[in-house]
Amino acid sequence: MGGMTWTLDGIAEHESIIRHSVFRTLAAPVEDEAGAMAFLAEVAVPDATHNCWAFRVGERYRVSDDGEPSGTAGRPILSAIEGQDFDGVMVVVTRWFGGIKLGAGGLVRAYGGAAAACLREAARIERVERIRLGFHCPFPVFAEVEAKLPGWNVETRRCDFGAAGATMELAVPVQERMAVEAWLRDLTRGQEPVRVLDGEPEG
Repeated sequence: MGGMTWTLDGIAEHESIIRHSVFRTLAAPVEDEAGAMAFLAEVAVPDATHNCWAFRVGERYRVSDDGEPSGTAGRPILSAIEGQDFDGVMVVVTRWFGGIKLGAGGLVRAYGGAAAACLREAARIERVERIRLGFHCPFPVFAEVEAKLPGWNVETRRCDFGAAGATMELAVPVQERMAVEAWLRDLTRGQEPVRVLDGEPEG
């Protein structure tokens, strides 16, 4: 995917009524499949007619028609996510049947349209691919590190203070990784290695 990718800046909600059926859409930013499933468990309505959904996180995606005819709900929801260049997003469309059948084409339009409308109206933020780095920061340079990292759009996920400094977990934009690592190495004269977290092989 070229260009910018977006994710949601929080949970978005949309409701539409199509031929007496109510379609309620809820969308949320998710980091992985477990996050998507947790959101589904939270928002699915057990006594609604259908809770259809789709998510995409990077290369990974899944869809569910939840009892609607195959291909009429989950796929159109996924198409809405991809059509607006979203990534790291889970969308759940809950339907309360209103007594009038919509037919396959009508369902595709209803589910796809509900998801697309929800995402169009939602607050979006640019999705930045990050890599998690671990770094032990000696106290004498801690203030400098804290002041400098936001300029690279680095998020400090954890910071545990010990006797000699702070053990930091940093989420660094992939395209800034080389610059950040080089700067931290220079700052500590190579005394403190920068480790890649996330279960990647550590050199």
